[in-house]
Amino acid sequence: MNLKDKKYYFLGIGGIGMSALAKYLYLEGYQVMGYDKTPTPLTTKLAELGLPIIFDASIDAVPEPFRSPETEVIFTPAIPKDHPQLLFFQDQGNAIQKRAALLGEITKSTTVFAVAGTHGKTTTASFLTHLFDHLNMNFTAFLGGIMNGYESNLISKGNQYSIVEADEYDRSFLKLSPDFACITTTDPDHLDVYGTAENIKETFAQFSSLVSQGVVAKRHVGLGTSSYSIEEQADYYAQQLRPEAQGYFFNFVTPKQEFKDIYISSIGKHNLSNAIAALALMDVAGLSVEKALPALANFKGIQRRMQLFSMGDKLIIDDYAHHPEEIKAVLDTVKEFYPSKKNTVIFQPHLFSRTQDFMTDFANILSKFDEVVLMDIYPARERPIPGVTSDVLLEQITNPSKRKINNEAFQETVINAASELVLILGAGDIGNYIHELRNETINAT
Repeated sequence: MNLKDKKYYFLGIGGIGMSALAKYLYLEGYQVMGYDKTPTPLTTKLAELGLPIIFDASIDAVPEPFRSPETEVIFTPAIPKDHPQLLFFQDQGNAIQKRAALLGEITKSTTVFAVAGTHGKTTTASFLTHLFDHLNMNFTAFLGGIMNGYESNLISKGNQYSIVEADEYDRSFLKLSPDFACITTTDPDHLDVYGTAENIKETFAQFSSLVSQGVVAKRHVGLGTSSYSIEEQADYYAQQLRPEAQGYFFNFVTPKQEFKDIYISSIGKHNLSNAIAALALMDVAGLSVEKALPALANFKGIQRRMQLFSMGDKLIIDDYAHHPEEIKAVLDTVKEFYPSKKNTVIFQPHLFSRTQDFMTDFANILSKFDEVVLMDIYPARERPIPGVTSDVLLEQITNPSKRKINNEAFQETVINAASELVLILGAGDIGNYIHELRNETINAT
């Protein structure tokens, strides 16, 4: 079959992982289009390439050629089960599969480096991408974020190697067949799917068994053939950390040697840990760590991962953190690098189920910021759960300097914040709000 005869329809094409796959197939010459609920910067970029996108959920909005039974449908779990287009394709008998299954198909003829874990996947995969690029390797990376300096979530420079994020949500990473993998964490998350923390760990163990050549896991995870850590002895670890203005100097220890006085241009020990994971994975795969190390000094980060920028006399930190452990990592970084700055956190909880499962943990960690501002829960794929609201979470926060705002008040809240440091946290559409505000600020100067 000619590539141009094969058609793919993406339900939820604006998702970060979905958009990377859609872009890849489109650039490879396939017929690709998709649906999403609302326009976003990601859908705008796809449309600028010429990839057609619709925002009408009716089946009549889908062009006739894509309604054919031969169209392969890729969907994200964020799409409701009663979505009219999904129901139409199901009834018609179209081939329908999740993103991870397609990712597995695309990468099966390559050497696959998979990054798994409940936190840190995107940053670790991005470090790995940057290191591969520094070594001029032949690879394609499918990322869960937009890399600064590359301005894309798809970095395509060949097909010998693939870098992928192994998403644990709904066990979809079990569709992958990695050659090498790392596991950053197995903390409880997605309990709406897994039920218990034990089930999560068991599923990560299943994933580990799918890896054909080598698994690197954080020291306390215990699933890998090699371990990594910072400030604790492991097979691979960073020691003698010296914080610098916008990063760290450190020594990197491997099973065979020690590299001294390495500089990384990223703040936060969690980011250093992610970099060590990427380096360990390369070493296990027999790639040159020594030649890759200088690239850490010019890593520009990922959008919405500890992304720093100024707005007037304020320093803004924009981060995707949506789990109590991720928020703690952000707070620890703030205390380490900006201990004297008064801070305000603006947090949009992500999912009713996650808010319910970690209500107490969210309240405890948020209470440690100087000022707390909550937004309504971003529902994504879920329907409301009775008794689970941002107002209930607000009540449990012990810091008296706290309030809740509606979405329309976001920009005003950021602009008028009395704190020197404003943190924007959450995985929902709060990312679009800060993107719009930042663009407006840039355009006004």
